[in-house]
Amino acid sequence: MIFVMDIGNTNIKAAVFNGDRLLRRWRCATDTSMTSDQYGILMAELFRYNGLDMRDIDGIMISSVVPTINYTIDHMCRDYFSIEPKLLVPGMRTGLNLRYENPRELGSDRIANAVAVATRYGGPSIFVDFGTATTYGALSEKNEFLGGAIGPGLRMMNMALASGTAKLPSIELVMPTQVIGRTTVSNLQSGVVYGYVGSVEKIVEGMKRELGGKAFVVATGGMAHLVRSHSSVIDEIDPDLTLTGLRILYDKNRA
Repeated sequence: MIFVMDIGNTNIKAAVFNGDRLLRRWRCATDTSMTSDQYGILMAELFRYNGLDMRDIDGIMISSVVPTINYTIDHMCRDYFSIEPKLLVPGMRTGLNLRYENPRELGSDRIANAVAVATRYGGPSIFVDFGTATTYGALSEKNEFLGGAIGPGLRMMNMALASGTAKLPSIELVMPTQVIGRTTVSNLQSGVVYGYVGSVEKIVEGMKRELGGKAFVVATGGMAHLVRSHSSVIDEIDPDLTLTGLRILYDKNRA
């Protein structure tokens, strides 16, 4: 069995695969103040609660966009799984032609997403990851990673308004029933949520044009369902896209 971890700025998503079958997945907060032992005990409890044995894990693949936590997670894997984990880094076999000017600048989670999309859906395709930041990627018909776009996530936009102003509150991120709001909260919900969905539509439509007019659009991340429920630009929601990509990358780099 393979254990994979996707370490993001806000959450750590983890999963156990048996072959290509996902057995269990869970998430916990990304906390750089936690020690390797604290993370190890947390993982041990999650495995036990889900009826799994850490001793059955044969390999570990990690994607991380938080470099300051990598040392801690590496030691956790060595101490609690007795395994040296593989960290997704530039130079690993991906099966993709990364047409990025400097591939070393490319976030490892975006590489994992690109690999999963190329394997499961093929190109031309667009993938959108609704995380702390909203990241977009484009695959050509030949499964070449062409690049994409990065923008603020919906929660980040909400937090920026609340922290950067004196009187505007933080709001619940739901779509209001109408664009013209009659309260401060509904005004904020309209501006933030409708504005966010509109920006997603604009970027996806622009990327489709540059890909020749047609592309399959795959979304992942916490806000994917909210956007899809109010927009027609998303064809498929794949909540395990990044984790699946890590499992595929582990197999490609097993040797």
